[in-house]
Amino acid sequence: MTTHLHNTARNMAGKKILVIGDIIVDHFIWGSVNRISPEAPVPVVNVNREELLLGGGANVLHNIYALGGEALLCGIVGADEMSGRLRDLLAGLGTSDRGLITADRPTTVKTRVVAQGQQMVRFDREQTGSPEPAVVEALIRCVEEQVVSADAVVISDYYKGVISQSLMERLLVAVHRVEQERGVQIPVVVDPKPQAPERFAGATLITPNQLEAERLTGMTITNEEELVQAAQILRERLLCEAVLITRGEAGMALLEADAEIVTIPTMAREVFDVTGAGDTVVAALALALASGASLVDAAALANVAAGIVVGKVGTATVGINELQAELENEGEKK
Repeated sequence: MTTHLHNTARNMAGKKILVIGDIIVDHFIWGSVNRISPEAPVPVVNVNREELLLGGGANVLHNIYALGGEALLCGIVGADEMSGRLRDLLAGLGTSDRGLITADRPTTVKTRVVAQGQQMVRFDREQTGSPEPAVVEALIRCVEEQVVSADAVVISDYYKGVISQSLMERLLVAVHRVEQERGVQIPVVVDPKPQAPERFAGATLITPNQLEAERLTGMTITNEEELVQAAQILRERLLCEAVLITRGEAGMALLEADAEIVTIPTMAREVFDVTGAGDTVVAALALALASGASLVDAAALANVAAGIVVGKVGTATVGINELQAELENEGEKK
């Protein structure tokens, strides 16, 4: 298995992934606390530094580049200062911003205040709901144009209104057309939110975490039998090839058609922050599948990447060298 994963990691270089979804700017305020405010019983944070990072679908793109791939991001931003900062961050990766569609709504920003390594509060600036029809149509046209050159597609859904039923339907039609023209499969990997799951029917792989899987199925998962049942319900209901349920400390569980469920134990040694871990998982999955890996090998590779990223604080990525080194360590243990 480790040899397969090494080969897969090497083959990910240069693979082109189309990322479609909710774009977020992650704003971190780092500081320290030495006293309680005299105005109210709250800590006073002495700010040391601030940082803007790519979040949401943009963080998926960042992870793809860190793992050696290439990507284009399609999504919605506002006509505001933060969209300009976002474009600068994308330019720093060497990727284009031509997939950003400007709408009459603010660029989504999540601000986290962190002191002594602990997130103290988060406040969001966002507008959710369906964008105006002209923006939706412009986004769909962008997706249809860009999927032609993609080796895989990632849907990064934070349920802000970007991933609509019509977008998914026209995306899948475009994917099938390109598959016939090129004679290759273009995997569609979905990181879903539980609302309106029918949007994702026909995807190759969906990757809910356990809580999302419970909400999607309306059941509680407390043992392997219930885990299998939930995965089966999701796969059949959404007509997808496979379901990968991420389970935190319990690792991952993959169910493909006509196969038994495969459980993958967590690789995390110590968990500091799970922010953005799902973005790392779908980035690694898409790159591995684009490289020809099986679903089992792709899930195993994504599990290793997730084990690295949760050991970091903040919205972090996993570099290809880190991934290769971790695979080598695991190989030596065996």
